[in-house]
Amino acid sequence: MATFKPPYYPIIYVRGFAMTRNEIESTAATPYMGFNLGATKARQLWTGEVRRHYFESPLIRLMKDHHYQDAYLQGQLRQDNLPARTVFIHRYYDEADHDFGSGRRPSILEAAHSLRQLIADARQAICGNDAGARREFRVHLVAHSMGGLICRTLLQNEALRDSAEAGCVDKVFTYATPHNGIEMAGFNVPRFLGIWDINNFNRRNMAEDLSLGRHDNVATLDGHFDPNRFFCLIGTNHRDYDVAFGLSAKGAGEMSDGLVRITHAAVRHAPRAYVHRAHSGPFGIVNSEEGYQNLTRFLFGDVRADAILELDRLPLPPSVQRAMGAGRQVRASYWFEASVAPRPAEGDDNSYYLTERRKTNYSAVLRRYDEMMQPDRAGLDEPRWPYLFSVFLDTGRIVRGSTLVFTVELTVSATEYEIDGFLFFDRTIPGEHLYRDTLCIRATQGNDGWRVRCNHTDEEWGEKRGSEAEAVDGGYRIALSNRKGFSGSLLIRLHNQEPPQ
Repeated sequence: MATFKPPYYPIIYVRGFAMTRNEIESTAATPYMGFNLGATKARQLWTGEVRRHYFESPLIRLMKDHHYQDAYLQGQLRQDNLPARTVFIHRYYDEADHDFGSGRRPSILEAAHSLRQLIADARQAICGNDAGARREFRVHLVAHSMGGLICRTLLQNEALRDSAEAGCVDKVFTYATPHNGIEMAGFNVPRFLGIWDINNFNRRNMAEDLSLGRHDNVATLDGHFDPNRFFCLIGTNHRDYDVAFGLSAKGAGEMSDGLVRITHAAVRHAPRAYVHRAHSGPFGIVNSEEGYQNLTRFLFGDVRADAILELDRLPLPPSVQRAMGAGRQVRASYWFEASVAPRPAEGDDNSYYLTERRKTNYSAVLRRYDEMMQPDRAGLDEPRWPYLFSVFLDTGRIVRGSTLVFTVELTVSATEYEIDGFLFFDRTIPGEHLYRDTLCIRATQGNDGWRVRCNHTDEEWGEKRGSEAEAVDGGYRIALSNRKGFSGSLLIRLHNQEPPQ
């Protein structure tokens, strides 16, 4: 029987929403429900030459890079003697196709029940009657869009969450899932809108599926699954989502992937990343290098890095400072942009961001001055510092030695300044930043913990060793400052991923 080598457990892919009858039939007519779709992206080299980058698909890359297999053989689903590294497809839309089922669309709850059965079938096909293997069996759930709600229903619905199959789930990764419902033109889709089952994304209906007592915000696991083992990948490109002739993208608005609002695409306390990808299509989030890298690092990586920016001083332009000194009321908010890229592995000439939070993508962190510097005036007990990122890293991909290397592009800028209730334009310089630098972070783990070093690459070459970060309770502190008077520190926390209990 199969032996399990954590974290390489079977993967079940749960596809997203199919709206029309044609989409359902097209979905049921394909074996991998979209997990096999790739993309071609053009890149420009230093010579000016344009070269294509071929992303084969998540399925093929899992086969190539991590030795997974699919569950099919000679046109049939294999029923026994499957290896631990097998990819299964949850074909819940087969029932909605007249060639395979009744033609009736399954509800999210029904799809969650059939997901439970698929986990049981996978356990039997891989473990047979081997009691030891059955005890060790775990499964990773990977889901796109509505598929993430099906996974959450398995883990949260009161009729399913205590099942043996729900207990087998090790990690969950969601692409572009509307964890807090879908909004169009600022309104949650209505409960009565049953056409094409669009009301699946009504928060009241979602609360019933998830057995939540409240429905104003349903983006919570409600204590039924560890949020640290649940990852949310969030798309920020609404322009390249052309479903319904672009009407969806217009309704969802700029702060979305064309369907799901950025603020609704994550569950509380779960790690998340932001990538400039659309909900689906040629520039979609599933068939992207960024999506695959986040997926495999979360499932198989061994280190998590979190970063918070703590501020000592946010300077004002001299003219605004003079206005404040004269007793005038000054108000402003601040944008915090952070993008993280790992050093590519040897032989890999493709660079990518694990997370990319930028103003231009409408995904930067926004904070008011009082929230950070005068929390009592904002009704807070402590400062609300910007939480910049959570990324997962893999020491198995280290290029040389035993050091993890990644860069953080960090930018801080202010919104327009308001003085005595009026916007201040007289001396505003477009594109001016309070702080901007690319930090090269090196982290090496020894017997007594981590050693973290940092280069400020706007001032020195990133290939140098850099200065050692200050070890503080709970992390490592990197001092930040510039000649404008900005000062603060980047607090990085490094965690070894814990195995499941």
